[in-house]
Parts: sequence; structure tokens; C-alpha cells
Amino acid sequence: MTTHCNVNVSGKVTLLSAGPGDLDLLTLRAARALACADILLIDDLANADIDTLAPNARAIRVGKRGGCKSTPQAFIQRLMIRYAKKGLHVVRAKGGDALLFGRAGEEIAALRDEGIEVAIVNGVSSGFAAAAGLGISLTHRDHCQGVTFVTAHMQDHGQPDWAALAATGTTLAIYMGMSRIAGITTALLASLPAHTPAAVVQHAGSAQEKRVVSTLERIADDAHAARLGSPAVILIGGAIGEAQRAVSAKGLAHAA
Repeated sequence: MTTHCNVNVSGKVTLLSAGPGDLDLLTLRAARALACADILLIDDLANADIDTLAPNARAIRVGKRGGCKSTPQAFIQRLMIRYAKKGLHVVRAKGGDALLFGRAGEEIAALRDEGIEVAIVNGVSSGFAAAAGLGISLTHRDHCQGVTFVTAHMQDHGQPDWAALAATGTTLAIYMGMSRIAGITTALLASLPAHTPAAVVQHAGSAQEKRVVSTLERIADDAHAARLGSPAVILIGGAIGEAQRAVSAKGLAHAA
């Protein structure tokens, strides 16, 4: 792939979706942006080897993960603004898709307030990678008409309205919920049947991916028994039952 980098004397920032795991999940557009980067700010959930695709860039790791020591958001934004104002192309590599639970809205606003050009490169979010690993669709005409992406990690440390989310009848893709999975499932059991299909996928889209398929009533215990932790996506809803059927069919086929 031949890449021609345009010189931008005023500098710019690219919010780049690094995908959930393996580098081969990056888009061609992402690869081109990385090849033209002068500064590469690497999120903690992005593949650590992403800097190999940015040979001309100074790589700076700006890890952010719930429950761990993190680089302050305000500092990251100051870095982007400082280098862009020097006329450099800053690439901010964010895990998954940059526009989902990555605080991109705050960064876009801060950059635009400074008159800095912002480009956005979409990518694969871990919820989609988790479904792919399970071999299922997040939507299914026999089970649901939509999917709801929700984070369990709220700014005020509160809880989403689980009853309202259950009432949507959609597949629930829950991010950043492993530290409170027992409480999440208990809250949902007040509105959903105990046998509702559920799954947890850790390190979705990578060689380290691990999966547990279970029911809403048992998924917290089963994920704990399998020693699954963050980063992981919790999937709940009728469509997830297709993964249970696939496991059963595979077992029958193996037994035959």
C-alpha cells in the first residue's frame, strides 16, 4: 500500500479507531493515517504494537483504564493541542471505535475550540468483535430488533436504569461492567427471565480472546469460575442464545 502524506502546516489531529485487538482489524484508512503520523498517542486498550505502523512518529503512551492508574484526560487533550499547534499530525489511537465510550466528544470539542482540524477514522468496536467470536449476530429477527450499547462505568459512579434497558427488548452490549457484573445481573433479573441467554467475551478480537456462554442467572458465577476479567464485553438477550445453540450443535456433531 503506497501512502502519500499531505503536508499540513497548521497541524491536525486524527482520532483513530484502533480496534479491539489484533492489528489486522485496523482499516486501510487507519493504516494510512498511522503512516503519516508525526505524534502517536496510544490508548491503553489499543494494541501495543500499533506504533510499528507509524515509523515516522514519536509514540507516547497515554493509558486510560477504569480502576487503574491513568493519564488524566485534560493532560491528553493538552498534548494534542500543543503538538497540533506546532504544525504536526497527531494521531490519537483509541481502542475499539473512537466514537463509542472513548470520550471522543470531549476531545473533539476541545480541539475545535482551539481551531484545530479533527479527522475521525472509524473501526471495530469490541462489542462487534465479541459477537463475531461467538459466531452470532447482535440483532436477529427471531429475537430482537436492535442492540443497545451501554457502559456500566458512569461518571457519577451511579448505575444505568437497568429496568428501562431491559424493557427495550434489545440485545444489551455492556462495556466496562466486569467489576460489577454480579450487581448488573441481579438488577436485570428483576426484569428479565433467569434463563435469558448471556455471554462474556474477554480480549475480543485478539489471540487472547476467551468466552463464556451461559444464562443471565449464572453468567456472573460462570465468568468468575473461568477467571474472566477486564477488558470484556457482557452480552445479554435472546440473540445470544444462538451461541448456545451453536455450542450444542458442535457438541452433538463431535459426539457423532
